[in-house]
Amino acid sequence: MARIDQTPFEVEITDLTHDGRGVARRPDGKAVFVAGALPGERVMASQTGRHRSFDEAKTIEVLQAAPERVTPRCPHFGTCSGCALQHYAQDKQILAKQRVLMENFERIGHVTPERVLAPLTDASWGYRRKGRFSVRRVEKKDKTLVGFRETDPRFVAHLRGCHTVIPQIGEKIGALAQLVDGLQARRDIPQIEFIAGDPMPDFSGIALTIRHLVPLSDADKDAIVAFGKEHGFAIFLQPGGVDSVHPLWPEAPRLAFSLPQWNLEFLFRPLDFIQVNAGLNGKMIEHALTLLDAQPDERVLDLFAGLGNFTLPLARRVREVVGVEGEAGLVRRARDNAAHNGIANADFHAADLAKDLSGEWWMKEGFDKLLLDPPRSGADVVLAQLPLKQFKRIVYVSCHPASLARDAGFLVNERGWKLRAAGVMDMFPHTAHVESIAMFEQ
Repeated sequence: MARIDQTPFEVEITDLTHDGRGVARRPDGKAVFVAGALPGERVMASQTGRHRSFDEAKTIEVLQAAPERVTPRCPHFGTCSGCALQHYAQDKQILAKQRVLMENFERIGHVTPERVLAPLTDASWGYRRKGRFSVRRVEKKDKTLVGFRETDPRFVAHLRGCHTVIPQIGEKIGALAQLVDGLQARRDIPQIEFIAGDPMPDFSGIALTIRHLVPLSDADKDAIVAFGKEHGFAIFLQPGGVDSVHPLWPEAPRLAFSLPQWNLEFLFRPLDFIQVNAGLNGKMIEHALTLLDAQPDERVLDLFAGLGNFTLPLARRVREVVGVEGEAGLVRRARDNAAHNGIANADFHAADLAKDLSGEWWMKEGFDKLLLDPPRSGADVVLAQLPLKQFKRIVYVSCHPASLARDAGFLVNERGWKLRAAGVMDMFPHTAHVESIAMFEQ
């Protein structure tokens, strides 16, 4: 591989990529994506990567700053990959995400929403209640690193704290690194996951799951339990796959989060998927249900239902709702959560929604409305199989604008639906992640 010329060069930034880097052009017309640069700026940059159609670079000096530039709150900005937009004013970040969504609709789906919804926002700091820290023992420096990956994913960022993670965790990253550093198994702990629910009588409602590649000694377990008690964290251990996760302290910790506006409490396990931003999640559910306009006499289908995040609030409003999810464990817990909340009009089924569903009996039932919240890959396979004419309205919640745009193109251009409204929701402030929502009618 040819050596990259790291001689600093001056460029003018004209746009922003979908992952939050500035877009510039070399004198020969080749695109260069510059980390840490904003549209309207002139910067000195240093090349970090070379590809056939574009180069990569990082900002080393801002010569002319954009009015939207702000001082990043976190000292690790630019090194840690957890955030890409802390240098961009918060009210401008969400508008940039809205542009990403609209550009994807135009470029990929060849559709335009009739109405652009106002962006949905909530707290921009201390919001992240679920995540995974990488752990790495660096023998040359005689220390253990705990944090997110650096922008170069080969390395773990040496974090002293994190401002986007909930403070009860974000302010304890240094203490967590000290804990691991003092363990006999410190070289064999690759990751620690965190998840937060509501406070419980015996602990904070926050759980840590420690992945370990060798059996832990009694001394290590005692140290970890003492750490959990000191900080109010429930501790789970994961010696193998997901099924190996088990509590260390307390003996049977109860993890739950509530949605008070629907009088609901969700019980969950430490590695379950829950929306990372609790404040935005409640607003998003209300937003989706309003767009769906579900009525008391209607039957609704909720695809990619998970624990029932949308399904159970829907059950409070409609005659019946059916939730379908690919992971059998989540389906069991969704059923348990329905029973836990005294809900009898929600039914859950396990099915791989990326495969042939012709044998699924729920596919043959009649529905009035459809809500779906698929993974990044989208919902093209299941949408192609559904008898779409039965639905009066579809609400699509998306974590990836490109797959939403593709699926919107299918619904509008191939099946004759109308994209009535779409907009963005800031589930991950200060990152380039775009969460969005769209409503379709026939």
